[in-house]
Amino acid sequence: MAQRAGSADLPLHGGRVPAWLGQRMTRLGAVIVEAIVLEYGRDELLRRLAHPFWFQSLGAVMGMDWHSSGITTSVIGALKRGLSPLSGELGVPVCGGRGRHSRATPQELAAIGDRVGIDGGALARASKLVAKVDSAAVQDGFDLYLHGFFVTDDGHWVVVQQGMNGDRRQARRYHWLSEGMESFVDAPHAAIEGRQQGRIVNLADRRAAPSRDRQLGLLADLGPTGIARELAGIEGSPVTAPAAEPLLPHLVMPDHHDVRAKDIVGRRLHAAFAAAADRGPADFAELLLVPGVGARTVRALALVAEVVHGAPCRFSDPARFSLAHGGKDRHPYPVPTKVYDRTIAVMKSAVVKAKLGREEELAAVRRLDAQARRLEATASGPSVEAIIAEERMNSHDYGGRSVFGWEPPADTGRGLGGQPA
Repeated sequence: MAQRAGSADLPLHGGRVPAWLGQRMTRLGAVIVEAIVLEYGRDELLRRLAHPFWFQSLGAVMGMDWHSSGITTSVIGALKRGLSPLSGELGVPVCGGRGRHSRATPQELAAIGDRVGIDGGALARASKLVAKVDSAAVQDGFDLYLHGFFVTDDGHWVVVQQGMNGDRRQARRYHWLSEGMESFVDAPHAAIEGRQQGRIVNLADRRAAPSRDRQLGLLADLGPTGIARELAGIEGSPVTAPAAEPLLPHLVMPDHHDVRAKDIVGRRLHAAFAAAADRGPADFAELLLVPGVGARTVRALALVAEVVHGAPCRFSDPARFSLAHGGKDRHPYPVPTKVYDRTIAVMKSAVVKAKLGREEELAAVRRLDAQARRLEATASGPSVEAIIAEERMNSHDYGGRSVFGWEPPADTGRGLGGQPA
């Protein structure tokens, strides 16, 4: 039975993703999805997409603003572009998006149904009901403006949609998973992201079933005029406090743009970097002989490997994944475009060869994640601040770029970097 799984605060940010980053996000997002489907299947991909912590981590490893609402729009857009040419092969098309793209979801689903032989009308109905529940049945002060629908060729689906509260400058993201769902109006949410702020009307909670039934009864017995008269008669009456909400995982995404040590579980970061240093020379020896490719790329690959293989409990600190490819707004540092491009190239090569039955490269990526988990209890390294400072010093060499432009050469000497990416 699908149910609410967590909540989070997301600062509401505007702006657009620059083309140079959007194109890379499209390629990296698509190849990560391919790797997950190859390794674990389409249903596992849907479970990942329905996990709010994993979704935020995916956006961070793709170079988006690690903490903001913009991750939702940019990730859905990148996956829609990247998976569209692969829909016949992977069977995981993406519909909807922001604004007018959201409104086109039913038509897109009907077309998919005609193409692959599933009930597109039922999917369109599900899409509309999901939007109605999160905009009407759950009245939490956030107005929906984005609706993304991921569907497999066998009719399983995930919805990721987002609302905004302009007065509070906050966004709330909602995740729905079709797996195990028995009702659209009885605790159907796989997750709701966003901090509870005051009293929330949630008629989709299973505890609200008596309220839903009584509302229908009142409408039948009294009519709209009679209901208005009854409401006027009880105004000012004491209100019984609702039953306490069950404790749920709560992800708080801070307002500050910079990545700080408190935003990252240090032992996990050090384990990933130690795994890169340990497995890199053994598993990527041929890669490291390529001019311009070095340990920095393998470090990024170690974080990508965790996004592909990591257990749900390991995504409680999405900021950590921004240390793979930086961020478009220069936090934690400018996007190292050379590293980013090599990460895509390595992952693409691994996936293409795995499709041909040669899985050694994809297995090497898997070993990076396994090694990181083995080293987590013992690995150590420089502070988060030192890692960020070194990356900024070498940003020009790594092709550092942000919305502010290309990074100039550092004024001072080279750090441990100054090495191939």
